[in-house]
Amino acid sequence: MEWLAGFVAFVIASIVGMFPAHMLAYQAAPLPHTGATVLFAGDMMFDRTIRTTTDEKGGDYIFSCIGPILRDADFVVANLEGPITSTSSVSVGSIVGGKNNYTFTFPVLTARLLYEHNIRIVNIGNNHILNFGTWGLEDTKRYLDAAGVGYFGDPVQHSVLHKRVNGVALAFINYNEFAPPEHTNILGYVSISSTTVRQIREARAAGELPVVYTHWGIEYATTSSAYSRELAHSFIDAGAEVVIGSHPHVVEEHETYNGKNIYYSLGNFIFDQYWNDDVRNGLLLRVEFSASGVRSLREIPIRLQQDRRTCLRS
Repeated sequence: MEWLAGFVAFVIASIVGMFPAHMLAYQAAPLPHTGATVLFAGDMMFDRTIRTTTDEKGGDYIFSCIGPILRDADFVVANLEGPITSTSSVSVGSIVGGKNNYTFTFPVLTARLLYEHNIRIVNIGNNHILNFGTWGLEDTKRYLDAAGVGYFGDPVQHSVLHKRVNGVALAFINYNEFAPPEHTNILGYVSISSTTVRQIREARAAGELPVVYTHWGIEYATTSSAYSRELAHSFIDAGAEVVIGSHPHVVEEHETYNGKNIYYSLGNFIFDQYWNDDVRNGLLLRVEFSASGVRSLREIPIRLQQDRRTCLRS
């Protein structure tokens, strides 16, 4: 029987030799990643004591206990609450409540820091991006471009960011209640919202999923305003896949409207506000998109530590 065993071995070896090794190992290959996983975060501010802490301990420090969560997504989207310029800070050491305390500029290295921590898209449609004028805005875009960080919501151009990830076409669209007056009319936010509605409809017509990231509402109010709710519903009616809010610096309620999710405010993400739990407790939102829409959504509670790190809330 030895000749039979040898013959069988010869046949098997011959068959194996007909196929490349990668074809024989196909069952062990990982399945391709389908869909897009996006982590949404709230307000980020890199001046005042956040700036002095990163100067002392390095920029990575403030992300040191949240880093794995940020990497566990295709990319992170958050609100950049001020310009990136080479100008010296005026808010560091300023009097709390004084004008300079609310005038922000972030270090040039901020753009690279965002990229390294998987924050690859930022909203710049907010009430602080023009703290250093239009030249500060242009500097911000230049530094973000150089670092490979995308942006949307330019308050002058109302820019939309189009991104395709694993077969999912996304359009990131901003609504900014605080757009400069020369870019509104006497109706104020109604004029800007009509631009947002038009951009949503255009994205849907192009086969994209419109993601609306807003900057609106009343600071430190834990419940959304009536006009924010009216606007959010109009965005969903126009075709928005999800609406996510920023600016109040606290987490507000969320709702499902016509089958779509609205989060009125995710609260703070990177900020030096600690006077109560409302401002210290923020929310990350992990959203999985398929080509047809939101597939799943998960809330991740976070907390601002007084050492200036942002960590998971226990």
